[in-house]
Amino acid sequence: MAPLERCVGGIAYDDLGRLLLIRRGHEPGKGLWSLPGGRVEPGETDTEAVIRELREETGLHVTPHTPIGTVVRGHYEITDYECAVSPGPLTAGDDADDARWTDSAELVALHKAGLLTDQLFVTLRDWDALPRT
Repeated sequence: MAPLERCVGGIAYDDLGRLLLIRRGHEPGKGLWSLPGGRVEPGETDTEAVIRELREETGLHVTPHTPIGTVVRGHYEITDYECAVSPGPLTAGDDADDARWTDSAELVALHKAGLLTDQLFVTLRDWDALPRT
């Protein structure tokens, strides 16, 4: 069995308590909404990977803090970090074909419509990381 590929993600909120999500532009999960993030490159720390991935996918500069949790999805092991966001425009890029700040009602609607990546809603709920508004 191949080793799991290390990945990171960012859990970030705006001043209104909305959660940062991206719509995946590539597989796995193409067209589904997810937390921004991706693979940890060789020689890169998790912190460096979170900063790079969120900048590439959202145009935002973040400061990663505490790891919130780790999940395994397929052959990916993903550690998600709580992130502080510096002011700046939100712009989808790289692997993301859209990015937005999502409140509780929008997240529930995306979940009910089957538009979130596998187990995202349940995982965020279990980690107490749902949108705050």
